[in-house]
Amino acid sequence: MGAAPVPPAGSPKQAVVIGAGFAGLAAASTLAQAGWRVTLLEKNEGPGGRARVFRAQGFTFDMGPSWYWMPDVFEKYFARFGKKVSDYYELVRLDPSYQVIFKGPEAVDIPAKMSELRALFERYEPGSAARLDEFLKQAAYKYEVGINRLVYAPSRSVLEFADPRLLVDMLRMDVLQSMHKHVRRFFKDPRLLELVEFPILFLGAVSENTPALYSLMNYADLALGTWYPLGGMHKIVEGMVRLAQELGVEILYNQEVMEIVVEQGRSTGVRTAQGFFAADAVVAGADYHHIEQEVLAPPYRHYDEKYWDSRTMAPSSLLFYLGVNRKLDKLRHHNLFFDEDLTQHAREIYAAPQWPSRPLFYASVPSKTDPTVAPEGQENLFLLIPVAPGLADTEATRERYYDQLMDRLERHCGHPIRDAVVYKRGYAHRDFQADYHSYKGNAYGLANTLRQTAILKPTLKSKKVNNLYFTGQLTVPGPGVPPSLISGQVVAGEVLKEN
Repeated sequence: MGAAPVPPAGSPKQAVVIGAGFAGLAAASTLAQAGWRVTLLEKNEGPGGRARVFRAQGFTFDMGPSWYWMPDVFEKYFARFGKKVSDYYELVRLDPSYQVIFKGPEAVDIPAKMSELRALFERYEPGSAARLDEFLKQAAYKYEVGINRLVYAPSRSVLEFADPRLLVDMLRMDVLQSMHKHVRRFFKDPRLLELVEFPILFLGAVSENTPALYSLMNYADLALGTWYPLGGMHKIVEGMVRLAQELGVEILYNQEVMEIVVEQGRSTGVRTAQGFFAADAVVAGADYHHIEQEVLAPPYRHYDEKYWDSRTMAPSSLLFYLGVNRKLDKLRHHNLFFDEDLTQHAREIYAAPQWPSRPLFYASVPSKTDPTVAPEGQENLFLLIPVAPGLADTEATRERYYDQLMDRLERHCGHPIRDAVVYKRGYAHRDFQADYHSYKGNAYGLANTLRQTAILKPTLKSKKVNNLYFTGQLTVPGPGVPPSLISGQVVAGEVLKEN
């Protein structure tokens, strides 16, 4: 195909955004608000990326993220467009926030009310309620500075962090201390340690290698609470799509980008099987490794395969989406099965990658809160085991873990479940690769280790193509829904500054 026609003088600048996940939608909307003409190209048949949805036999399954934390990040996002979260979906706060099943087995509800949470800590470890207050006070400070200042930094130069006040803040935020050491200054009971260390399991490293900065996750969890958008997590995506379209973004599905066209060090646009899309700037919200190693021509790649292979990835996941034709006893909306050894499982994800011997797992039953996601009298059950990326993913392996999980669920619930499963779908590495070109089949992106924080992450701007940018969980600020939402806004800000 020939080059795209040159737009007439005075016409709006054009951006192409690749990928309609949280980061891509946020980038597209932010650029459109600034007057750009934005085309959002999505490989799959619908929006959301890992937060897609599917329906089967009367069940509605969120495919990926299921925890709604950091509600202020979502409020701040919609507010920049003069909107409110409630314009697009209805939030409810969960109480209990979630249930933890410890060894023993011992099941404990994590209450939403701080007075009840303090009492719970005190019950496990006398004197720990006061230490929880101090722990959360420090975590609140980290959250305020980390989420409202550091996380919105594009992290392209160390000079961004040269503000003396910010350097003082960073020292106060324990950037150089490990999470493992930090939490043990406050708590000794192994159950409390598991409770405060579990959020970082999904950040991509053992607590010894994760900066204590990330105790801000505990503030998000224990103080800000666990929420749920009625109808499911995909309601967030639907809201973001509506907002993008209200701003004039054109979203095209089943449009996989096969080539980023580069002329004289700039991209002139992208090609899909359906044609050429001209652009003054390109924002890649698809898998960074895939865009660099498969879509960009070799002269324009900033990182090589050796670089990517040396990165520490956050986990992949083995998932099961199950429709169950009976009610499930003793389960909450969110359930963490810590009835096996957390240290052993973490080692089998990060230190010696392999399929875990006795995995911890997570069970979500959104039908406990939301009757719309399952037929009446039935349950929507989502199971997740965090596992190392890059593993051989076979049906036999999936079935072995399915049986393990069913044994433990049936033991906890006190009744049969297998025979009540009327719908079942597994999902793991090869599906992440097929659906998202996910590097090594990872589910969460790049691990938030000390050596992969801020300017040490893959850069959000290409060093070889001066109008190509990257967003999402393989660049700043990192994995998770709120960081991806922030990532899209940050990269759009850089596009607007430089083009």
